[in-house]
Amino acid sequence: MFSAQGSGAATSDIVPILAKPEPQVNFVSEPVIQAFPSEDDGIEVEDDSDDQVIEADTLAQLVAEQSMPDAVGRQLRCLAGAIYFESRGESLEGQLAVGRVIVNRTKSDRFPDNFCDVVFQRSQFSFVRGNRMPKIRERSKDWRRALAIATIAIDGSWKSPAKGALFFHAARVSPNWRLKRLAQVDNHIFYR
Repeated sequence: MFSAQGSGAATSDIVPILAKPEPQVNFVSEPVIQAFPSEDDGIEVEDDSDDQVIEADTLAQLVAEQSMPDAVGRQLRCLAGAIYFESRGESLEGQLAVGRVIVNRTKSDRFPDNFCDVVFQRSQFSFVRGNRMPKIRERSKDWRRALAIATIAIDGSWKSPAKGALFFHAARVSPNWRLKRLAQVDNHIFYR
């Protein structure tokens, strides 16, 4: 028997157990409660009411019509990566709402002015570890969809169901924020 120094824990000899390989598990982010300003901070947010909505019958149609870029620049990769890791299992509307929060933050004096700095800002997104994003499965349908949603979020070519939102959290947590609740879309609640 071995004992960890000072912990009082004891272990016995390790007996290996053969296990068949498990299929790849999809990443599910843990809830992170984002810091938010007090009511006195006077956040000014550009409203996304000037969105240029394109003639498409559905968001799915608009996503399907998006052409994939030959090369993905750093800023688009940061925005699409955040959509991919935060909301890839949600509806297109839920993914767009997450993307629009990041876009809205870049327009606010309270946050950095580019997508990467918003995404990597301390304690904002639970998938960010050591100021790095996990590996993205770039050949996946989820990644192509995240890129399309990111482009739509940047262009403002489809109305966000959480228009003007700057903050969101998973519905399963309850941070008791004193912010204006705008919408719940799938598993996220959005605020301004």
